[in-house]
Amino acid sequence: MATKKQERANDIVVRLKQMYPKAKCSLDFTNAFELLIATMLSAQSTDARVNIVTKSLFRKYPNPQAFAAASQVEMERDVKQTGFFRNKAKAVIAASKVLVERHNAEVPRTMDELTALPGVGRKTANVVLSNAMNISVGIVVDTHVTRVSGRLGLTANTDAEKIEQDLMPLIPKKEWTNFSHRLIAHGRTICIARKPKCAECGLNELCPSAEEPLE
Repeated sequence: MATKKQERANDIVVRLKQMYPKAKCSLDFTNAFELLIATMLSAQSTDARVNIVTKSLFRKYPNPQAFAAASQVEMERDVKQTGFFRNKAKAVIAASKVLVERHNAEVPRTMDELTALPGVGRKTANVVLSNAMNISVGIVVDTHVTRVSGRLGLTANTDAEKIEQDLMPLIPKKEWTNFSHRLIAHGRTICIARKPKCAECGLNELCPSAEEPLE
C-alpha cells in the first residue's frame, strides 16, 4: 500500500517528466574518464564553466596516463577557472595515478572502487556510473537536488547521503538518473535558491513549500 508521501513522489516524477522531457547531464564528455574529471571539477562551480575548461583540458591531457604525469603547478593553471583549483588539481592527478596503477587506466564500475579514488565522493561516483555506464546504484544529490527535494517535502535531511537514502525508496529505480537531471533543471529554472518562482511552477499544488500564486 503506497503512502501519501509515496503517491506524491510518484506524481512529482510524472510531472517533472512532462516539464523536462529532455533533461540530461549538462557536463560535456565522450567517455567515463572525462566525465569523472569534469564532475570532480564541477564542485562549487557551474557546469557551463567546467565545459569551457575541459574543452582544452582534454585536448592537452587525453587520457588517465597524461593526467597522472601532469605537474601540480601546471594543472592548477589549467583548472584555475573552476575555483578551488589547488585541491582540484591535486585530486585529479592523484585519482588518475590510482586509475593507471590499480585499474589499468580504466574507470571502475562499482561505487566502492570509485569512492576509493582520491577526491571522489558518492555524488561524483553516481554521476559517472549513471551517465557514462548506465548503472543505477543511487541518486545524484547536488545543491539543486538538496534544495528542491527539501522544499518538496521529500526529505527533511540536509546531508547529501541521507537525502539520497530518503529519495531512493520513494523514486522508482529506473527513474533515478532522470529524476536527478529533472530536479536539477527545475532548480536552475524555477525553484531557484533566492526566490523560487512558485507562481510559474508546475509542481505548485504538490509542494508543501509553495507560496500562494500572486494574483
